Amino acid sequence: MAQIDYFFATLSPYCYLAEQRLEAVAAKHGATINYKPFDIIAGFGRTGGQSPKDRHISRIEYRAQELPRQAKKLGLKFNLKPAHWPTNGAPAAYAFIAAQNAGGGDLGALAHAIFRAVWAEEEDIAQDDVIRACLTEAGFDPALADSGMLEGAETYARNLEEAVERGVFGAPFYIVGDQKFWGQDRIEDLDLHLAGEL
Repeated sequence: MAQIDYFFATLSPYCYLAEQRLEAVAAKHGATINYKPFDIIAGFGRTGGQSPKDRHISRIEYRAQELPRQAKKLGLKFNLKPAHWPTNGAPAAYAFIAAQNAGGGDLGALAHAIFRAVWAEEEDIAQDDVIRACLTEAGFDPALADSGMLEGAETYARNLEEAVERGVFGAPFYIVGDQKFWGQDRIEDLDLHLAGEL
């Protein structure tokens, strides 16, 4: 059975665009997803990238066109300038890690709930009540928002180190064996790879 190591950032609009399709591809091929939330802004600084606000105006303008186009194509509600972005994505990542360790719910649904809260629902994922609502929606104990913070922080930091070591420079980023796929627009390639066609 294939394993997809999935490096994602709770604040990434591209992860929001990708999430449900990733779950569908994994289910189609009987693959497992090993979720690895990490600090993408710190990752940019260590792999030659820049945070969105520091990019050249050409890249900023292209992003402003591309994200709404892709969301429309996928039939997803999307706000290019959400009320609570940027915010601190770490608390949601820590809660995700606590849920991952606890089990009992749907991690894909939790990831999507977090992304959707930012990019479609004008919610601040740094707030405990928002995180608890996401946990509940995905079938997890909402009290996980208040537990495992130290372990979550340690895992989050380890995931960043692993990401840098393994050549991850953006999100979403998928690794299967020695094959790497970057971006919400590479899910079709991931699908083909898992089918043995690419």
